[in-house]
Amino acid sequence: MNGQPDRPEAEEVDDEVSAAEDTEASAKEADAEPDQAGLQAKADENWEKYLRAAAELDNVRKRAARDVENAHKFALERFATELLAVLDSLEAGLAAGEEADPQTLLQGKEATLQQLLAILQRFGVEEVDPHGEPFDPTLHEAMTVQPSADVEPGSVVTVFQKGYALNGRLLRPARVVVAAEAEDSAGAG
Repeated sequence: MNGQPDRPEAEEVDDEVSAAEDTEASAKEADAEPDQAGLQAKADENWEKYLRAAAELDNVRKRAARDVENAHKFALERFATELLAVLDSLEAGLAAGEEADPQTLLQGKEATLQQLLAILQRFGVEEVDPHGEPFDPTLHEAMTVQPSADVEPGSVVTVFQKGYALNGRLLRPARVVVAAEAEDSAGAG
């Protein structure tokens, strides 16, 4: 009557809001339980995936280690198999040595050497024979220096021992004698 709402009506609205809030809270709790179960199931699934991935990674690591070990162990297998032909040739030459004439033995040695060089070449081994070339300290080892009027100073005069490279990487340097300026031309300057 005075224009203000009665108290009971306001309380009814508050009760309705409170009831709605209770219903909403109950619904959230009900929703939270299935969400919690779903999350746990997802976590368990991810854990299983992780364990499988970790086991697979461990297997790959072990397999790779075995492969590397076998590669080291059997890396020379093909090369050694090829060298057996050279060994057979040398043994045959020794067996025939007492009855064969020297010329035949020499031809056999030359054939065996050519066989060995062909095998080395197939596997990427190259000779370093620098006779007459300029001295290169990355490929050659100077044993001594010798004065020479015939060869340009700094060139290789004599090769004591050939060098070898494997696929461009030096295995052994060539041991050489390097030309120096001849003594008579050194005194004329």
